[in-house]
Amino acid sequence: MTPCDVLIVGAGPAGSVAGIVLARTGARVRILDRATFPRDKLCGDTVNPGTLARLQSLGLAAGLDGKSLRVDGMRVTGESGVAIEGRYPGGLSGRAITRRELDWLLLEQAIAAGCQFDPGVAVRRAIVTEGSGVRSVSGAVIGAEGRESPIAARVTIAADGRHSTIGFGLGLARHPPSPRRWAIGAYYENFMPRKGSDPSGSDTSGSDTFGEMHVRGGYYIGVAPVPGGLTNVCLVKPSGAGDPGLADPAALLTRALARDPLLRDRAAGARLTGPPVVLGPLAVDVRDASIDGLLLAGDAAGFIDPMTGDGLRFATHGGELAAAAALQALADGWSGVHARLSAQRQHAFGGKWRFNRALRGLVASPRLVDAAALGAHLAPGILHAVIARAGDCS
Repeated sequence: MTPCDVLIVGAGPAGSVAGIVLARTGARVRILDRATFPRDKLCGDTVNPGTLARLQSLGLAAGLDGKSLRVDGMRVTGESGVAIEGRYPGGLSGRAITRRELDWLLLEQAIAAGCQFDPGVAVRRAIVTEGSGVRSVSGAVIGAEGRESPIAARVTIAADGRHSTIGFGLGLARHPPSPRRWAIGAYYENFMPRKGSDPSGSDTSGSDTFGEMHVRGGYYIGVAPVPGGLTNVCLVKPSGAGDPGLADPAALLTRALARDPLLRDRAAGARLTGPPVVLGPLAVDVRDASIDGLLLAGDAAGFIDPMTGDGLRFATHGGELAAAAALQALADGWSGVHARLSAQRQHAFGGKWRFNRALRGLVASPRLVDAAALGAHLAPGILHAVIARAGDCS
């Protein structure tokens, strides 16, 4: 098999961005993924301004506008019908694009940059060497039982998502006991756009597009229009593997929309375009992953159920940081690589992690949404600060 400097497991945004950064320096990069692309992927389908800025800085945003819709800001509603709404600051905007389109757009650029891509490849485990109680990784084993083969690499980047075969297989990742939330998402036709006004009183039902989060008693519903006249609807709720509601996710979504006073009329004539996707538990904790030969990126490095569209920001920027760490390891060895990467991730994401955790607390206590809305009405600067954190480009 073709030798490689860096083996990337997972061809989502983190893996593709890492591959692009590495291949542009001349590194030999091989990307593996279980799926054949393009493929569908459950997500909020929102590239917020911060993510868009990362892609633009890397020269990876070409073609994005033609496959997406502009997103001007966020709208959050509480159970009593009050709403917090605001535009992204400074005239910034995000994009609404399906993960099928976005992931394929980035992967095509990774291939064009020189990455070798192998679709439909199942990774079984990392190749681990142990000596004097210290583990190191030197590639991965692929294939089905009885027909396995190794792929050697000087650096392996696990970017294989929340259920990372590499991360869980090495005991680095776990689903924490709390919070335990599941996501149920689907695309609808004929889901009516909302009618209303922004805080300044101008009509927003026509030209402006807002991402929506409807916070209810312990759960929330995200709504995002996407190209093709479709609407992404995603219900995120506390649940468990034995939840009977998860056995019929279409009925679960239908009930949630039908009982919601702000959404039931908009959903009355809507039709599912395909079976809903169920994903969970969402949260993933990752302990110290300082194993020479291995780096983690994207959701494989930890997942906190971001509610502001920051998941793709964490993936793209995290892919950049993992690529930089891989280049350091290739050039100078592994001493200090993991410590530097950890510090860089904390610097880049620490504030945003805290902000998203605060929003998760808001979902757990829907009364806070009403209180926040009242505060925003009296002090719009507070609202704009919230929206700014969701849409900043730092």
